[in-house]
Amino acid sequence: MNLIFAGLLLCSQAAWADEVTGISPEQLLDMQHNQNALVVDIRTEAEWRNSGVIADSHKLQSFDRQGHFDAEKWLTDLRKLKSSSDQPVILVCRSGNRSGKVGALLTQQLGMKNIYHLNNGLQAWLESGHPVSPNCLQVACK
Repeated sequence: MNLIFAGLLLCSQAAWADEVTGISPEQLLDMQHNQNALVVDIRTEAEWRNSGVIADSHKLQSFDRQGHFDAEKWLTDLRKLKSSSDQPVILVCRSGNRSGKVGALLTQQLGMKNIYHLNNGLQAWLESGHPVSPNCLQVACK
């Protein structure tokens, strides 16, 4: 599984752009409130601490401090967060790059449906004037 993800990291943005639907901050809010979308922040602990998180999002770091991705553990943790197999999942990172790549793994390699990512990541969220919650210690910041 890690080899598959490593291969995806080498792909260009165009390779995954057609497979993972990018959404705007406003669409994220709409899906979060009207479709029970699961918002998953895949940034690092330092990023959460420095810029905060989107309210009601779940922190699920994709890479460890050494830059490794444990796909099996990450997927197990993601499945625990989902309320149903068809629940929409919106991935968030700083700029939209990592979330697009993780989304590509989920859709292209694992066949998961209803996977989205926030276009331009938390940067777009903040530029749109949306608030963030301070980083909290628990996984879900509610």
